[in-house]
Amino acid sequence: MLPLMEQKIKRTFSLLLFRIFLNIKKIFALLLLGLIVGSIIQLFFPFLTQAIVDVGIKNSNLHFINTILVAQLILLFGKMISEFVQNWLLLHISTRVNISMLSDFIIKLMKLPMVFFDTKLTGDILQRFADHKRLEKFITVQLLNVLYAGINFIVFGAILWFFNFIIFVIFLIGSLLYIGWLLLFMRKRKIIDYQIFEQQAINDNRTYQLIQGMQEIKLQGCSHRIRWDWEDIQAKLFDINISALKLRQSQMVGSVFINETKNVLITFMAAYSVVFGSLSIGMMLAIQYIIGQLSVPVEQIAQFIYNMQDTKISLERITNTIEKDDENKNRKLQNLSNETERILLDNVSFSYEGTTTPTLKNICMNIPQGTTTAIVGASGSGKTTLIKLLLQYYNIKYGKILIDNYNLNDIDTDSWRQQCGAVMQDGFLFSETIARNIALSDDIIDTEKLAYAAKMANLDEFVNRLPLKYNTIIGQEGRSISQGQKQRILIARAIYKNPQYLFLDEATNALDATNEKEITNNLADFMRSRTVFIVAHRLSTVMNADQIIVLHQGEIIEKGTHAELVKAQGYYYNLIKNQLELGN
Repeated sequence: MLPLMEQKIKRTFSLLLFRIFLNIKKIFALLLLGLIVGSIIQLFFPFLTQAIVDVGIKNSNLHFINTILVAQLILLFGKMISEFVQNWLLLHISTRVNISMLSDFIIKLMKLPMVFFDTKLTGDILQRFADHKRLEKFITVQLLNVLYAGINFIVFGAILWFFNFIIFVIFLIGSLLYIGWLLLFMRKRKIIDYQIFEQQAINDNRTYQLIQGMQEIKLQGCSHRIRWDWEDIQAKLFDINISALKLRQSQMVGSVFINETKNVLITFMAAYSVVFGSLSIGMMLAIQYIIGQLSVPVEQIAQFIYNMQDTKISLERITNTIEKDDENKNRKLQNLSNETERILLDNVSFSYEGTTTPTLKNICMNIPQGTTTAIVGASGSGKTTLIKLLLQYYNIKYGKILIDNYNLNDIDTDSWRQQCGAVMQDGFLFSETIARNIALSDDIIDTEKLAYAAKMANLDEFVNRLPLKYNTIIGQEGRSISQGQKQRILIARAIYKNPQYLFLDEATNALDATNEKEITNNLADFMRSRTVFIVAHRLSTVMNADQIIVLHQGEIIEKGTHAELVKAQGYYYNLIKNQLELGN
């Protein structure tokens, strides 16, 4: 019985090959035909070589020699055409396979819950894309190479058997010893490959951070320390590569010895047979040609075994991702009505993966439809975590969130998020036009909705100063614009979606007072009849909320309206006391 992971890998690979074959079966049939034609053409060469020596040279027949050479040229030309066609077909196959596999992988990534991305380094995920490239190369190049090698081995092996059985046996035993020697090192190679993968993922992630954090590196004057950290990683990579080189050299010593011993024995047997008359000189040259042709398939088969192990390791990592549960698994309710009466949080507690300390403890809230709820508290009190739970970033294990009478854990994430608009603290802007960044939720941009969203977010004045207006491409993650401008685009994106539920996590903290006031006034009209959650530190943003929830160390310690909480002069009052005095 195979281990569970072995079974999963075999199932994943079998399904992958089956899907690929269905898509490329016609092209694959043509490629296979080309491989067979190429092998048949090569079949003639040893006999032509023998004929030149044993007939043409022996009988001094120049006409015969010329005829054979012309035949060889024609066959070589035919082989060249066959290889050209194979290369074109191979390009089509590899492109289709690569796009298909990576597309499926991206689809899978998009279905995974946010906790997967929270627990993985960026470099780790990027390495899995490299694993797909390795898998694609294995399927489209190495698998076909070994197929071609197998055909050639059978064809030329049969001819060698026909010429001299003893030489065939020597070659076969030598080849088996050569492959067996390489197999001895497979386990050690697997360990080293895992080490390289892990260290390369760390290296990629550190390099990514180095580039992304260049501003902070310069501001904090820590370039030497950052570079030293990076050099430490390179030193570890170097040590692993040294181990890999030692392993390769150990393999090479044994394999060269086996191969050369085999070749010497074959040369001796061929020469011995010629001397004693059981082989002609032409047959000896033909055998040497056959041995040369057989050595390539043996090398390809040995390389295939190596590549198969590397691919198996990559498949294991890919399978680990594929086997992860989708965030919609076991969610029974596919569609949710737009008309809901309330959201109820019943004793909700939550801890992040890998920690035992709860971030939220026994949260109980009742949010009627069409009301605005402000969530306030000191940094680290769990405000953003609460918003993320409501947006289904994470499954709720303790307590429950009810949308009317439906458990949020049972509601399809896509259906729920279609009704939600959100401006998060770490909102992301793509290297696209401003219009496309705002209209991210639509395939085709609705110009009326775009104009309305931009007006609500007070974007018009800023955008109209740009030469291409809303068709201006902004840098990756919004680097070419200010934080305030980035935040206004994110607000416009949430408004454009026209959501039933609106989540604003410090949505105006980067805005100047003038823009904040105008956008807050605009949002007041937009938020009417919508259920809104606001996380903010500024008094002006939260004081008009229908209810204010005060969090402290993950627990609700106060709730009520602004007037009620100020009158109580508790934690909330002390939290916003300075802002009250400033207002007075």
